[in-house]
Amino acid sequence: MSKNKGYIHLYTGDGKGKTTAAIGLAMRAAGAGKKVLIAQFAKGMYYSELNSLKNIPEIEVRQYGLNCFIKGEPTGEDIAAARKGFEDVSAVILENLFDIVILDEICIAVHFKLLDKQEVLTLLSDKPEEMEIVLTGRRAPDEFFEVAGLVTEMKEIKHYFKKGVNGRKGIEC
Repeated sequence: MSKNKGYIHLYTGDGKGKTTAAIGLAMRAAGAGKKVLIAQFAKGMYYSELNSLKNIPEIEVRQYGLNCFIKGEPTGEDIAAARKGFEDVSAVILENLFDIVILDEICIAVHFKLLDKQEVLTLLSDKPEEMEIVLTGRRAPDEFFEVAGLVTEMKEIKHYFKKGVNGRKGIEC
């Protein structure tokens, strides 16, 4: 296997830390001088990490979600935002503009049918050979497991949310 070959990573499962792991990889890559795009599907809200990431010129963040995470059935606006994001990201990938592209919450976007699973798989198969792509989100389809060269499943053992603790700035948001 070549050191120059890019792989597909999948960070999935019901535990906390999928996006955090992807951002950690982005930070490492930026430290090595690599250009990183973090494309967030189904997220349009403010998160504290955005403050840090905006100060790293090698990392660009684009959000393709609305101001709240999807609860229940997605709206037409949710679908339109995800579709626009997928078109943008597809062009970026096919034009080979970044070394690493993180498709944050792409699994949820497919699960809620904001994006077509087959279109995502086709894009992954057409990626430039040296590009690294990271897929994150709960409920990853089986096909994402098959195409990934690295799969990490975050498993929730215990979470204080279940005791009524809300998201805290700098920890969960």
